[in-house]
Amino acid sequence: MARKKQQDVSVLHGHHVVSGPELRATFAAAQADGTARVRRRALHGVVLVLLAGLIAAAIITALAIINGQLRIPAAAPAEEAVSTCPAATFDYTPNEQINLNVYNSTSRPGLARSVADEFLARKFVVGAVSNVDAGYRGAAAVISGAAGQSAAFSVQRNLPGSDYFQDGRTDGSVDVILAQDYKALTPPDLVDQTPGTLSCPRESRRVADDDKWPVLPSAAPAS
Repeated sequence: MARKKQQDVSVLHGHHVVSGPELRATFAAAQADGTARVRRRALHGVVLVLLAGLIAAAIITALAIINGQLRIPAAAPAEEAVSTCPAATFDYTPNEQINLNVYNSTSRPGLARSVADEFLARKFVVGAVSNVDAGYRGAAAVISGAAGQSAAFSVQRNLPGSDYFQDGRTDGSVDVILAQDYKALTPPDLVDQTPGTLSCPRESRRVADDDKWPVLPSAAPAS
């Protein structure tokens, strides 16, 4: 007698019968997809709330500024540089009334002596003539106290490119410190003797080695 063929329980009337494990897997996948959708919706909601809050804060701030209830502090203006250059206008002091000291801060030997002789030829009263170490950069530094500013003005008219510095001396003497950029005195017949102001250094030439003033001789060095 022929044996009956074992029936496939997963198929009923030609249709697949869903098993318990398959059903659970289907429900689990659907639940995971639903959870992901809920999270995305929550995140979108948070973003929308934050954007709405920022827009509202911006509108409130703008209205407060317009109505004068809120003021934005302006940037503090930069402090203006205080000039130490005398602003007075000086008349040209006659050469023979000017007591002058000449110092050489360059490596050129005999420069102080040769320039001093040129000043003597112009009837300046020349005192000390020597070499000195100075931290000045430029053509020449012209130094005096407050009493010697008019004399220093006349010296500058003879010394093109020079820079004026004031120190604490009380007499009317003037010091000249010749530096590396010095070339020559103004020719005597081209010296401008009309009234004018002292010529003070640009900030880039005012100091050397970050000091406030150039290194000035405190007393006439020995010849």
